[in-house]
Amino acid sequence: MRRPASGEGGGGGARSGRARAGGGNPVRPGPAGLRPDRMAARFPARLMACFPACLLIYLSACLLACPPADAAERTRLVTYTALEVEQLDPIRRAVEAAVPEVEIVWLRDSTGIVTDRVLAERDAPQADLVLGLAATSLLRFEAAGLLDPYRPAGVEALRPFFRDPTPPYSWTGMDAYLGVICFNVEVAARHRITRPNFWRDLLGPGLKGRVVMPNPAASGTGYLLVAGWLQTLGEDAGWAYMDALHENVDAYLPSGSAPCRETTAGRYAVGLSLDMRAAAEKAAGAPIDIVVPVDGTGWETEGFAVVAGRPHLALARRVADWAASREANALYARSFAIVAHPSVASPSPVYPLHAEARMIRNDLAWMARNRDRILAEWARRYGAKVRAR
Repeated sequence: MRRPASGEGGGGGARSGRARAGGGNPVRPGPAGLRPDRMAARFPARLMACFPACLLIYLSACLLACPPADAAERTRLVTYTALEVEQLDPIRRAVEAAVPEVEIVWLRDSTGIVTDRVLAERDAPQADLVLGLAATSLLRFEAAGLLDPYRPAGVEALRPFFRDPTPPYSWTGMDAYLGVICFNVEVAARHRITRPNFWRDLLGPGLKGRVVMPNPAASGTGYLLVAGWLQTLGEDAGWAYMDALHENVDAYLPSGSAPCRETTAGRYAVGLSLDMRAAAEKAAGAPIDIVVPVDGTGWETEGFAVVAGRPHLALARRVADWAASREANALYARSFAIVAHPSVASPSPVYPLHAEARMIRNDLAWMARNRDRILAEWARRYGAKVRAR
């Protein structure tokens, strides 16, 4: 039996007890135990044996350095949105997997800012899609003739109030969000503030300077709150309510999420915000109660549409087909308790069970038609307390 050579395959190899040449001097094996007189004949064959592996390594390096042609040739679709920041990347990745020919390029801002931008660009549209914007904004775009009249595949499976009711069909709903009160229980305990149950409970003197809400000119959440009070109370009583609330408001903030974040941080006792931001903050451990007032709350549908007059309508329509799908709705349901597809729901355990039942009878078309008038009057009365970005 051959004794294993120590250091075999290393520097000089090991002596062989059998291989000797003339004069009794030992002959040292070469790589893999080959005698020098046989290496020359066999080395080219060994080189050829490793050639496929070397070629594979070389090609892999080339692929890493140079992306595939189809990736380099994807079509960029500019997509305007007011979605929450944490929603953007999951939706982008899902769209690009479903429609691999496109690359989604987000332009994100608050609802009012995006709305005003689309209207300002009406003569030279810059967006291919609007995805994740208030339906009241989409209704305004529709009235101005800015949307492609396209009915995505599968919309018949969605709840009726998420479908455009006015022909020609131009937009589709994704989710619904509603106004809530983020109530910081720790701040309330320090100042002996009672938990509110009705909107009128926010008018007490103990809350003076301890309330924040969104600026409705910038925020869709702010506008749905204002429009909700005007619809449920009537215009005269609605403005009277907001006059009294204004006395307790410290500032009007530039987004729907900001008031709940400020309240969570302990800067205020009450922040008027949207339901899903409140649920996210509470799930993360914030010391807040989520209050959906007993007398009902305003709400809004968020949706998507293809912008007319852009060069990539066919691809944008394929994205719209995906956005109406059950798969897309399952993604929306990660962030919203109420989504368009009736078979998809995954509300957070901290989400108020009675929230949907307390949504008011809402006239989205009225909200869209009267937005400019309402915001002008609101700014005249309360604009001095608007906090800039």
